Order: sequence, then C-alpha cells, then structure tokens
Amino acid sequence: MSDFFRKTSEDVLNELNVTEKGLATEEVNKRLEQYGYNELAEGKRKTTLEVFFEQFKDFLVIILVVAALISAFLGELHSTIVIAIVVILNAILGTVQHQKAQQSLNSLKALSSPTAKVLRNGNRVEIPSREVVVGDILSLDAGDFVSADGRIIENYSLQINESSLTGESLSVLKEIEPINEEEVAIGDKKNMVFSGSFVTYGRGIVVVTNTGMNTEIGKIANLLESAGDKKTPLQASLDQFGKKLAIGIIAIAIIIFALDLFRGNDLVDSFMFAVALAVAAIPEALSSIVTIVLAFGTQRMAKENAIVRKLHAVESLGSISVICSDKTGTLTQNKMTVQKVYVDNKVIEHNELNMENPLEKRILLMGLLCNDSVTTDKKEIGDPTEIALVNFGEDYQYDELSIRDHYPRLAELPFDSDRKLMSTVNKYEGKSYLVTKGALDVLLSRIVKVATSDGVVDFTKEQQQMIEKINKDFSMNGLRVLGFAYKEVPEGKKIDFEDENDLTFIGLISMMDPPRKESYDAVAACIEAGIKPVMITGDHKITAAAIAKEIGILKEDSEAIEGSEIENWTDDELKKKVEDLSVYARVSPEHKIRIVRAWQENGNVVAMTGDGVNDGPALKQADIGVAMGITGTEVAKEASSMVLTDDNFSTIVKAISNGRSIYANIQNSIRFLLSGNTGAVLAVLYASILALPVPFAAVHLLFINLVTDSLPAIAIGLEPHSKNIMKEKPRDVDVPLLNKVFVRRVLVEGILIAVSTLIAYHIGLSTGDHLIASTMAFATLCLARLFHGFNARSKHSVFKIGLFSNKFLWYALIIGAVLLHIVLLLPPLMGVFEIAELNAGQFAAIYGLALLPFVLIQLYKMIFVK
Repeated sequence: MSDFFRKTSEDVLNELNVTEKGLATEEVNKRLEQYGYNELAEGKRKTTLEVFFEQFKDFLVIILVVAALISAFLGELHSTIVIAIVVILNAILGTVQHQKAQQSLNSLKALSSPTAKVLRNGNRVEIPSREVVVGDILSLDAGDFVSADGRIIENYSLQINESSLTGESLSVLKEIEPINEEEVAIGDKKNMVFSGSFVTYGRGIVVVTNTGMNTEIGKIANLLESAGDKKTPLQASLDQFGKKLAIGIIAIAIIIFALDLFRGNDLVDSFMFAVALAVAAIPEALSSIVTIVLAFGTQRMAKENAIVRKLHAVESLGSISVICSDKTGTLTQNKMTVQKVYVDNKVIEHNELNMENPLEKRILLMGLLCNDSVTTDKKEIGDPTEIALVNFGEDYQYDELSIRDHYPRLAELPFDSDRKLMSTVNKYEGKSYLVTKGALDVLLSRIVKVATSDGVVDFTKEQQQMIEKINKDFSMNGLRVLGFAYKEVPEGKKIDFEDENDLTFIGLISMMDPPRKESYDAVAACIEAGIKPVMITGDHKITAAAIAKEIGILKEDSEAIEGSEIENWTDDELKKKVEDLSVYARVSPEHKIRIVRAWQENGNVVAMTGDGVNDGPALKQADIGVAMGITGTEVAKEASSMVLTDDNFSTIVKAISNGRSIYANIQNSIRFLLSGNTGAVLAVLYASILALPVPFAAVHLLFINLVTDSLPAIAIGLEPHSKNIMKEKPRDVDVPLLNKVFVRRVLVEGILIAVSTLIAYHIGLSTGDHLIASTMAFATLCLARLFHGFNARSKHSVFKIGLFSNKFLWYALIIGAVLLHIVLLLPPLMGVFEIAELNAGQFAAIYGLALLPFVLIQLYKMIFVK
C-alpha cells in the first residue's frame, strides 16, 4: 500500500473499496478490527508500584538495605529504622518526581488536534482522530491537522506544512495528478498528505490510505527502537563511586573487627561495633539528597519552561559540550516576516517605508490585495508568505479586510505551481487594475515597464540586471523574494492567463523566518560556556547558513554542508570532519543520528533539540533529547529527556546553567557528607589503634547521621547559582565523581574535623572520666560538621560568595545547634544519649575546636583561591 501516489484518485478509491460518500458504520467497525486505532504504538506504562521498586536498584541503596537487615538481625533496631526511613524516603521522592513529570507530559498531549472531519454514511461528521480508518474520506481546511496518511482526491489550492516530517519550513502546494515515478521522496509526493502535518491554505478532500504505525510518522517512530536509554554521567559516576565506597567501608570494618578480636573483645560485640561503624561511614542520606536536589532543580526548571522527563537527565545538561539544534521554530520564530523591500530603485528596510510615497504605499497595498490569507482574533489562516504580507500591512496600521473592502476584488487567477504566479483584479482609485505577484524569474519575462518616482518608464536591460542583482543579494542572505507588478485592465473584462503579460514592475518584497530575539544571546552564551551550537535542518543551505551567520553559529561558509554531501562519507570520515562543521542542511533522519553519534564518538555529551517526527530518532540517540512542547510532535516528546514548553532555544541555556549548578551542588553535598564521615571514621580508627575507649556511643552516631548529615547536605544542594557558572567549560565526563582532587579535599577536610574532635576527646580524657571525653568528642564533631557546611558551599570563600546568600544552610545550622544543645542540656535526654554534664570551660573548648576547621579552610580559600 505504498504506491498510491502513482495511481489516479479513482483507482485508489476502487482499491480501498470506498465511494466519495464515505464509509458506512458497519464497514468502519470492520476496518477498526482489521487495522486498529489510528495512534502510534505506546510501550506499556509502568505502574506507580513498579516505579517505586525501581528506586531500589541503586548500588548504594542495596548496600544500605543489606546493612539494615544485618543490624536488625543483631538487634540494632535504631540503625535499621534510620536506614529504612532514608531509603524509603528516597524511593518516594523518586516516584513522586517521575509521576509529576509524566503528568506534565500528559498535559502537553492536549496540544495535539483531537478530532478529524470525515464523511460517514454520506454525512460530514467530526470524530476523534484515533477513530479514523483506512478508506475514510477526510475533509481538510486551512488550519487543520492531518490525522492520517492519504491520497488527495479533490484539491482546491491545498497547501500543507510538512516541516514536522521533512524539516522543510515552506508549505507544499499539493496536486491531484498521479506521479509516474517509482522512487519518490516524501517531500515530492505532492498528491499525498501525511499524518502530523497541517494545512496552511486552501482545502482538499483525501481518502485515508494508512493509519497508526503504518503512516510515515509510524515508520520513523520505529527507528527509535534501535536507540536504547542512556545513563547520565552522574548515574555512571555514582555507580563507580558506590562500588569504591563499599570496598573502602568493608576494608575499614574488617580492620576494626580484627583489632577488637585481637584485643580479646567479645565476638558479637566486635561484630556489632564493626557494623555500626560501617553504617555510620556510609552516607545513607546520599541517594535521597541527590534525589531531593534533582527534584528541586526540576521544579525550578519547570517554572522556567523546561519539563524534565527523566530525573537524572537534569545533571547531564551541565556536561553538554555540543547542542545540535533544529532551525525552524527552535532558533527561528517559525513565522515568515517581511525583511526588505525594493521599490523605486532603492532597498528599504521593512520598518522604514514612507506611506507618503505613492510607490511605497502601493506595493504594500498590493501585498494585501493579491492575497487570500487573513488574521482574526490572533488566529492566522493562510500561506505563511501571505500571512507575512498581512502582518507587514498591520505594521503600518492597514487591516487586510478593510483594505479589501475599500479596493474590492473583481476577479482572480489563483496561484499554481506551473505559473508560479497569482493575480487579482481590484478597483483602485476609480480604475480596474490587475495585480500580480510571484517568482521573479517568471515575472521578469512579462515586464514591459517599470514604475518609478519619475513616472512609468520602459523596462531596459540595465533595469533587469539591477533587479536580478538585488534579487540575488536577497537570496544569498536567505530571503524568500516575491516580485510585484500590475497593469490597468478594462472594467468588467473577463481575465485569463494571457492577461499576465505586458506588466509594469513595481518592486520586490523579501521575507524570511527570522531568528528568535533570544537566540543571539543564547548562542553567545553557549560559545562562552565552551558549548558548540550546531544547526541541523531540512531547510535549504543558503537559508540555513544565513540564519546561522546572523545568530553567530556560522563563521565561515565552509562550515555549512548539505546532507547529500555526507551521504557517501563513512562514519570514520564523518567523525574526523564533524568538528569543523556548524550547519547541516537538507538532512534526513538517518543523517541526524549519524551526526549525533559522530560527536559522541569524539567524546562529547550531545544535546539534540527538535520538534518534528524526523527529529525523534536523533533525540533518542542524543545524551539529552530536548523536544518542543508547543510545536513538537508526540514522537519527539516521547523520545526526549526534556520538553520546552515555550519552544525557545534560550531555555536550553537556562537549563544548562541549572544543570551545571545542580551538579556542582550535588558534588559539594557529597563532599560535605564524606568529609564529615571521614572525620568520624578517623577518630574511631585512632582510638582503636591506640586501644583507647571508643569515642562515640552508638546513639551518638545515629544522632550525627540524622541531624548533621541530611539538613546541611540538602541546604548545600540548594545553593544559589554562581554568576560565573556559564563562563566555565563543560565538565569532562571522563573525570569520575571520585577523582583525585575530590578525594584529596575530602581527606584534608576530614582530617581537620578529626583533629578537632580528638583534641576535645583528649581534653575530656584528661579529667579521668570517659563519659566526659565521649560527650566532648560527640558535641565537637556535631558542631564542626554543621560549621563545615559553609566550607562545602563553593571552592571560594563564603565571604566572596556571600555569607548569608544561602538561607537554608543557616536554617540547618540553627536547627542542628538547637537540637544538639537540647540533648546536651536537658536531663531526661542526657541519659538516653549517654551525655555527661559539662562545665563552661568545656563548652568553650567545644565551640572553639568546632570552629577551627572552618577558620583554617576559609583562610586558605581567601589566600590561595582566586
């Protein structure tokens, strides 16, 4: 059923066993059973329970679950409860975020056209698009979405925008005659319509030939199956980190266990202490904190018009080094706009026409009169180029309907692709004039005179060369050019195509789909951030290159190439050349995937933005697929990691800034947790090696985990964005989270915390009371870790980034300090937490020692970190 374009409309109707009156209800039901509903196949949605249990697949979570089971077996119910609460909280947060993202995507689906107009039982009815079947007679009018593939059987100047399928921004003028070729590209099947496109002009009657997954959209959607889901760099780093952390913790626990046995301690007691230390060493808040920070990040991004479909994908945005972006509607406004006008031997900017000049006023009015498009109630109906002319008139306070009433249309010759012209006869200043617009190459051969400010003069060779030069200049700048001419005709004359001769040339109007205003700054921000923006479009090379140059993507013409030129390149050749290319024009879906893969094989993290069905496979292949929410097709949204609700390229830059900040905050949170836990572990190791009494009771470790871990770590994760975050280069994905610099900082900070804790411990031991020593060590460690939260905010000093700029960290410090002092001072709790009564001097020592790591680290940053 793929060669309908080669057959006449009558043969197609006969083959599908349908008449022009449409299908009967009984036949519709049969075909629904045979072909199924007209919708793309959707994978089975995971239930909420399945999503919840998926959260437990993380390696660190598995370790914690095992530790909780061992703790429960050994009677350490406190540890079991703490771990269980954190793990379940993590799973709930992940599930809620997944469901929120899915709900946001479901709401976006409401943007799609839900109905179709068909003939059933001889009557025109409106039905849900999913109920359209093969053989339905589909009625299409300007503004309609096409709900299925079909063969045109009646055509009334039908024009369809197929950019979501082919990438071509200009509408396709449809035909009804069969095409006598075997191999024809989708864009050249002008007697067919395709699901997912929309009607911009005219109307037509179509017999449906394919529905659902058998449409051209469905075929491209099948390409998505070859591209699997990818782990983000953070997920990969945390996997590696979790394994290394587990090995380290197990090794430390075995050492402590062996030392205790060597000293003759009880086997069960030694084992319980080793497990308790392992539980204390594992930052069980890590997974939940990462999830919480990502969840807050995605909520903030949603407010900035970016919906993240996959929670961890927000982090990968910060690693992006290449953005492969579609042009139409992403970098541009997806709206043709008049740019320059050539009239009276001069080029005039679109906003500089002089309405006192008769010629300048006349060419503007001719654009409104020789025109069938209208804009009412903010709805634009018609061909994009004609809509551009209407909007051009509105810029000068001319309403097209009022102008057409004032200069009534008496006759017309509709546009067709053979003539490349359209003509109307209008009453103008008491006379009848034929107004003709169209392609300049066709129009020039019909010109005999030229209108100038000095009057109408004969058309000379020099004038023709000048007009052709202006046209070439416009075209080389990516502008679409329309020529305008006119002549007086006898009133009441019945005109025909022969009347489109002996015309008087008045001028040219050029237009283009202009860049979004925000695209200029967004591209500049990408380049400053070390990100290479690349344009990949189905549009023509000249148009694409002109837009790319204007917004800063393209520097040299040699950086632009057409898809046909890379067709014969091997993947290795493309890999070598891809970094020297910035614009790809006239590309196919297969080209897009190859380009994305070539960048990835060169070690880049690639984002692919797009809205069309043809973008779907590349969106899935990219590390981050970014679909458009307004113009985007369902296939593009389903393939993407993120959806932009404003279809704005600049939102990508905001998302990248968010991604970089979120990753930095997560990294700082992890460093805070590990350095604090390192301080505790080193203090225990020190006491064990020297055979000193254990510095902490088990309940101390639980309190530390609950109070001094989670709250400051979450607050660090909510650190405001750095102003300079987009001046840094993308994070190298080959550098693991647990890199040498990271480990060194954790060890140095952990040692400082441990030293302060042990000094307090020895001060306590000097009193001869182990309980005082344990209390002082516990209090110093708690406060030192709370103060250390300010160190972990940034690589810069808190006095440079703002001591009070993170209010959440101050809340964490106050809450933690208050809870600690309640435990230290409230008699009923002192017994529960094994706390000794301290004097003022001992409290002063605790405060001073707790502040010591903060002071030393801040001094270092102020002196050595610029």
